[in-house]
Amino acid sequence: MAPSALPVGDPVPADGSFPLTIRQALQARADIPLGLYVHIPFCSVRCGYCDFNTYTAEDLGPGASRQSYPDTLIEELRFSRGVLDSAAAPARELSTVFFGGGTPTLLPAEELGRILGTARDLYGFRADAEITAEANPDTVTLDSARTLAEAGFTRISLGMQSAVPHVLRTLDRTHDPRNVPAAVDAARSAGLEVSVDLIYGTPGESLEDWRASLEAAISMSPDHVSAYSLIVEEGTAMAAAVKRGQLPDIDGDDHADKYMLADELLRAAGYDWYEVSNWARSPETRSEHNLNYWLDSDWWGAGPGAHSHMAGLRWWNVKHPAAYAQRLHGGTTPGHGREKLDEESLALEHLMLRLRIAEGLDIAQYSRLPGAEEISSARLDQLAAQGLLEREALTPTPEHPAGRAVLTLNGRLLADAVTHQLSS
Repeated sequence: MAPSALPVGDPVPADGSFPLTIRQALQARADIPLGLYVHIPFCSVRCGYCDFNTYTAEDLGPGASRQSYPDTLIEELRFSRGVLDSAAAPARELSTVFFGGGTPTLLPAEELGRILGTARDLYGFRADAEITAEANPDTVTLDSARTLAEAGFTRISLGMQSAVPHVLRTLDRTHDPRNVPAAVDAARSAGLEVSVDLIYGTPGESLEDWRASLEAAISMSPDHVSAYSLIVEEGTAMAAAVKRGQLPDIDGDDHADKYMLADELLRAAGYDWYEVSNWARSPETRSEHNLNYWLDSDWWGAGPGAHSHMAGLRWWNVKHPAAYAQRLHGGTTPGHGREKLDEESLALEHLMLRLRIAEGLDIAQYSRLPGAEEISSARLDQLAAQGLLEREALTPTPEHPAGRAVLTLNGRLLADAVTHQLSS
């Protein structure tokens, strides 16, 4: 939600106000979930593979300290409430809140609770609201987990990444893998659901290394597991090392083998995939916040570099915490740029995101979208014959009169290619 490179877009008005068309569109979205993403941009060490908008203490200038940051975030939350009120947006309680980073738990748990309390005061929370904090395993104690739970957090997402020391060293991850089970136990003792995040495909990681990481994660019985393939992003320290030949480049076949192994072991342990990179023990332990992204819901992204979406309008904040604070202290939007997606772009995004989830793309629903290209039955049959779409899901039902396009396991490996074939 806060990549380091900002896109080019139109300027955001100083008061953050929405165009008339968006204000009108919001009137029909009273039943659409509203989420809040809160970006905490601080890290103790910047990992060599990371392309997110994060900073160590040495990177920060005046006006961007960890101590002052919670108050600045609270200023944006109040600003967001004002923007939505001035747009006469329908009142919506927050269905999800996600504190991401960076490392949110580098801030004291009490401060995270204070930020969350402000969001509750301004918006209200649904009775079943999912409220998540990402965490480095070394920063989670029983006391901090209890403080988070008492403040209203319901879920913690631990950046485990790997259980193998040499893989963690290549990733520049500083946590001790032996601390992960202790962090899981602390979170669970505090009554929090637990998700663990893994990364596969690190240069030098063998298939057995990856198996060891998966088995270690499964042994802790988390409620949810995310497994992401490593992408070597331009401009990162890892990309420079690959170019110099110090690290091998990414191998697509290696990634495919590791994804297949992840799905095999997680399914055997009782986890079902619900999005290409995510598995859950039950529908109740899926990440509702991430599902909101994939299902075209609305969210406000607070913090430097954070991205937001309301009714087809996207905007993103200035990157550096000092510039972010300066804007808000001056009473103006921290927004750096924005764009209103056209009908064709919205339809393509709908297609791409729905294909990534287990329920798949409702073909009849998609065909009714303005800007959508018709999907021929011949193209669907061809993809099913290639083993990329589930044949059974294409069968029409009363609920889905044109059937659904659901990726097979092999289809998940080629999700982008399937999207291209269905949209061309």
